[in-house]
Amino acid sequence: MRALRRLIQGRILLLTICAAGIGGTFQFGYNLSIINAPTSHIQEFTNETWQARTGEPLPDHLVLLMWSLIVSLYPLGGLFGALLAGPLAITLGRKKSLLVNNIFVVSAAILFGFSRKAGSFEMIMLGRLLVGVNAGVSMNIQPMYLGESAPKELRGAVAMSSAIFTALGIVMGQVVGLRELLGGPQAWPLLLASCLVPGALQLASLPLLPESPRYLLIDCGDTEACLAALRRLRGSGDLAGELEELEEERAACQGCRARRPWELFQHRALRRQVTSLVVLGSAMELCGNDSVYAYASSVFRKAGVPEAKIQYAIIGTGSCELLTAVVSCVVIERVGRRMLLIGGYSLMTCWGSIFTVALCLQSSFPWTLYLAMACIFAFILSFGIGPAGVTGILATELFDQMARPAACMVCGALMWIMLFLVGLGFPFIMEALSYFLYVPFLGVCVCGAIYTGLFLPETKGKTFQEISEELHRLNFPRRAQGPTWRSLEVIQSTEL
Repeated sequence: MRALRRLIQGRILLLTICAAGIGGTFQFGYNLSIINAPTSHIQEFTNETWQARTGEPLPDHLVLLMWSLIVSLYPLGGLFGALLAGPLAITLGRKKSLLVNNIFVVSAAILFGFSRKAGSFEMIMLGRLLVGVNAGVSMNIQPMYLGESAPKELRGAVAMSSAIFTALGIVMGQVVGLRELLGGPQAWPLLLASCLVPGALQLASLPLLPESPRYLLIDCGDTEACLAALRRLRGSGDLAGELEELEEERAACQGCRARRPWELFQHRALRRQVTSLVVLGSAMELCGNDSVYAYASSVFRKAGVPEAKIQYAIIGTGSCELLTAVVSCVVIERVGRRMLLIGGYSLMTCWGSIFTVALCLQSSFPWTLYLAMACIFAFILSFGIGPAGVTGILATELFDQMARPAACMVCGALMWIMLFLVGLGFPFIMEALSYFLYVPFLGVCVCGAIYTGLFLPETKGKTFQEISEELHRLNFPRRAQGPTWRSLEVIQSTEL
């Protein structure tokens, strides 16, 4: 309750979360989901455009290829954005990077809006690439910005807001994409261009809010600006303790330059952090949650849900993830990061196993299709409890100020590459394994739970400096356990 009161008192912090989120991870979820509704309309437009140019219709396999390109250019743009995020965060700062990032959204919205009038499906492709770049930048910089701006007792909850805005974007994209709204055959250019609205809201609100205090002090060396930002974010409380902690971190980083992504893999002092980032970042994308969304329509259809009502059932799946993201945001500072990850992956293993059994028995027991439907919702709920939000916090909490931008670049690039590979390979996995398509994903969930339990340290309630010191002990266990010689006397028998 005390943490909640402090969050309410810090209205500026709450506004900062909303302003960063609406044009940040909200855009990622929104643009991920709105492309599903106009699938057939865009395919028809592509075919008609080609026929108008050449006089011949486009073969079905080439229409499918064009559509695949439109969809896959989004994660490709996300990869470019992830690689761009680190240099932007260092050069422009966290807040300015989020603002400049809206250039890609504005450009994409213009391309989407005029694509049908111009008779150009290439404009749609370029627009998808640009919104992907926007998502790649914001997915990395937003958690960094919010994690550095929040007090330590609220850092997990504030960083989890990125997952809330992602889930909210998915649900809003599903709602706006309904046939009754912008999902019809005439309105799809407006549907794709509607990504301009969240971007405009961020451009109007974020300039009024403070920059990350950590960036101002440690990267820019501006103590006065840091203190002013802290006063705005924390209100009229005592800031001496937090400022002292920031000064300690600044002293630890003194004389160091920002690390490059490849340097993270070369330093033994970052070994556990990088391993955790790679293993758990890969597990989040390879656990099968995105594939559940892809398989949901066919399961709902087989279960007898009317075709016109399937779109509403799909909204239910997105609402499940939103609900659990909110719950995780509330409980993360009580339960901790490790328990949420272990619990989430364990429950996903359970529901995925039942889902597989239900699919195998559907011909003998028709009621198992309803069990499969329930498992879809339960699987998404379990994903939202832990992996969906906690994984995004790792790059912010496990790395110091000098390594954090590079860590976010590595995490973002890894996420987008895995998202692309899963999207590319899932149809083949579904065809090859049939009802057992979830067995590889269940193996990933088990590995994620085991790794978290054995190797991931708890960061709840700790300052960044305390986390760094604990990780240093874990990376150099012998040095931490061995005796410390304080005498200047040299023992001759051991002298080299």
